[in-house]
Parts: sequence; structure tokens; C-alpha cells
Amino acid sequence: MNRIMHRLHNRWKARGGYREALNIGMPLVVSMASTTVMMFTDRVFLGRYSVDAIAAAFPASIAYFLFYSFFLGTIEYVSVFVAQYTGAGRTDRVGAAMWQGVYFCIPATIILAVLGMVCGDIFALVGHDPALREMETAYFRTVAMGSGFGLVGVALSCFYSGRGITKPVMVVNMIAATVNIPLDYMLINGKWIFPEMGITGAALATVAAYVVTFVLLVKLVFTTDHNKRFNVFSGWRFDRSLFGRFMRFGLPGGIQFFLDMFAISFFGVMVGKFTLVELAASNMAISVDTLAFLPAIGMSIAVSVMVGQAMGSNNLRRAEYALKSVLHLVLLYMGGMGLVFVLAPEFLLGLFRANGMSDAEFAPILALGVVLMRYVALFTLMDALAIVYMGGLKGAGDTRFIMWGIGCSSLGVMVVPLILLYNFTDMNIHGPWLCLLLYVMVLSGLFVWRFRTGVWKRLRVIDSADVVKTGSA
Repeated sequence: MNRIMHRLHNRWKARGGYREALNIGMPLVVSMASTTVMMFTDRVFLGRYSVDAIAAAFPASIAYFLFYSFFLGTIEYVSVFVAQYTGAGRTDRVGAAMWQGVYFCIPATIILAVLGMVCGDIFALVGHDPALREMETAYFRTVAMGSGFGLVGVALSCFYSGRGITKPVMVVNMIAATVNIPLDYMLINGKWIFPEMGITGAALATVAAYVVTFVLLVKLVFTTDHNKRFNVFSGWRFDRSLFGRFMRFGLPGGIQFFLDMFAISFFGVMVGKFTLVELAASNMAISVDTLAFLPAIGMSIAVSVMVGQAMGSNNLRRAEYALKSVLHLVLLYMGGMGLVFVLAPEFLLGLFRANGMSDAEFAPILALGVVLMRYVALFTLMDALAIVYMGGLKGAGDTRFIMWGIGCSSLGVMVVPLILLYNFTDMNIHGPWLCLLLYVMVLSGLFVWRFRTGVWKRLRVIDSADVVKTGSA
């Protein structure tokens, strides 16, 4: 016992240990928790508004995030460039790295706006009920038109997160949530001075959060002091070489995020082909899963930053040590959330019960939801491994392997099996959920194996001339 406590104490104090992981990661966890609370309360408000609204919200938000995720995954990679420049002591390159992400936001915003204008045709291809399709279209179109504010906000937040200074990002996200949640309630239900807008109101509240985040980060990032230290003004020029490296490593990150979301979106589409009870129960279970998933993503960003800084200073041992520190913390959190999902599913699912819904109407949804929450509990544990090891590989620049791993797994474990099961078997709702569970198990195994091979140790994201030649302990 004394030996264990001694090791824990040493890992707490060491560079790349628990304390550093929590200092970087906890503000990101709170940031993600703020996003989680916004999404969770959004679903609760919509669930209480009507069953149709909550049924439409899941496929609409997943479809939107499917396209948004490609650009988001690419832009987020700015944080790795900032982390490696920071580790290498080249802080004069931080502003230029951030600006390349901002430039990428321009075509991203235009493409998402165009998708918003044609999204009605996209939902028509899926074949959902016309009433649901109308609500899905309204949600997608609204958030797509305002997505540019969210994307630029992500690029600006990388200025802080890549340097391991994550408290400003936390504060900004908490303020955005403070604005979003009451606005969400009022716009959905028509309270105070606002008309009743249902699912469109939920989308407008999301856009409002994007705008708040954008405005606050502009004011925080662009200061005279930051320009002196990081060239946030003077580094505004388009840098063809740096942008090319950003595309080389960032685009695979965007594609992998897109492919991952495609697999989840396909899951949502297939679930939408079942009964309203099965669809509603699945939507509720997935919404509850965000309580575990999004905060863990915050720690995944933390391990990318810690590994990135270690790679910039050419300290490979510290990179491995940092990943294990974050892994211990995430497994502890995800395991605890899994227990909650198993022991208290009725309470969590009851939050989504629509106003006026009778016990007889809600009973079958609740009964199925309790079973699905057991899938979610196991899913969270497997997801912990996948998220942390993927974050470590991204921090080192191994984004192409992640892209191919997720691409092959999404097709081989999710898309093709679900098509075959749906068309050639009497598959019930457990078929999609078993595929989803197998998908995350395959990903976790792939990423753990890849990291242990050590291939990532030979990669360099920033120019080799900028990497510290000798790492410090």
C-alpha cells in the first residue's frame, strides 16, 4: 500500500502527471460539461415540449454535426501546432498557426451555409415522417447558417488550449451556457418576450451561444501584450508553407471526425426506421451518454496538448507518461459514470418525459431505455480507452492512421453490418446498439495497439528546425 501511495504521489507531482493533467484538463472538462449541459437541457426542454420534437432533434443535430465535425476536427488541430511550437520555445509562431485555422473557417462557413439551404432535400432522401422531416430541416438550416461564429471561436480557443492555458476557454464556455440555457427554454416554449418556436428556438439558442463565444474570444485573444509575445496581429498573413502543414495533419483529423460522426449518424438513421418508442428511448439514452462523453473529450484535448508539447521539446518519455496519467483519470471518471447509468437509469430517463405524457405512454419508453442504458455503461468504458489513445496519437501527428482506422471500422463494423441486418434479418433495436458497442471496442483496440508500436515517435508536426534538439526530463 505504501508503495502504491508513493507512486501516486510521485505521479501527482511529476511533469506530465496527474496535477498537470488536471490543471490543463479540468477547465476543458468544465468547458465540455457546459456544452453537455446545454445539449442535455436542450433535449430535456424539447422532450417536455413534445415527443415529436425530441424524436426530430436527434437525427437533425446528428446530421448537422456530421458536416460540422469535418471542419471542427480540422480546425481543432490548430491546438497541436500551438502546443508543439510552445514546447519548442517558438512562441513567435503561435499567432501565425492560429490564423491559418481562421483562414480555413472561411470556406467552411460558406459550405455549411449552402448545406443549410439544401438540407430539406437531404432529409427527404432519408424517408422520415413528413412532420418530423419539417422539424429536422428547420433545426439544421438554422444552426448551419450561424456555424461560422462557432468555427472561428474554436480556432481562437486553440490559442489558449494549445499552450495549456485552458481556464479562459472554460470561462467563455460557461458564459455561453449561461446565455444559452434560459434562452433555449424561452425560445422553445414562447416565454417572456419571445414567440413559441419549438425546435427552431432550440437551434437559435445554439447560434446565440456561438456568437457569445466568438465575441468573448476576440476580445481575449487580440491584445497588445499577446501580439508582443505571440504575434496575434502581425502573424495574420496567409502562410502557404504553414497552411500546407496544417492541411497535411489537420485534414485527416477532420476526415476522421467526419467518418466517426458518419458512423454515429448512420446509427441514428437506422434507429429512425424503428417505432417511435424505440427511437425516443434511443435518443434519450444517447443524450444521457453525453454526460460522460463530452467531458472525456475535454481530457482527450488535454492529452493532445501534453503530448504535443512533449513532442515539441523532443521528450518522448514525457509524452508516454502524460498519456498514462490522463488515461487513469478518464477511466476513473467514465467508470463512475457507467455505474450511475446502471444504478439510476430511471431518474436520468425520467428527465426527458414530455409534459402531459401519461404513465402508460411513458412506461414502454422507460422500460426499453433502462435496457439501453446498460449498453451505454459498457460503451463509456471502451470509449475511455479510444478517446485517450486517439488524443495521444493526434498530439504526436499520427492523424492518418486515426483516419484510416475510423474509416475502415465505421464501414466494416457499423454501416455494412447494419445494412445487412436490417435488410436480411428480423433485427430489433438491439442490432444497432450491438454494432455501436462493437465499433467502439474495435477503435479502442486499434488505438491502444498503434500507440504501443511507437510509430508516432518518428513523426513531427512542426518544421523539424523548430523542434528542440534535446528534450529535458
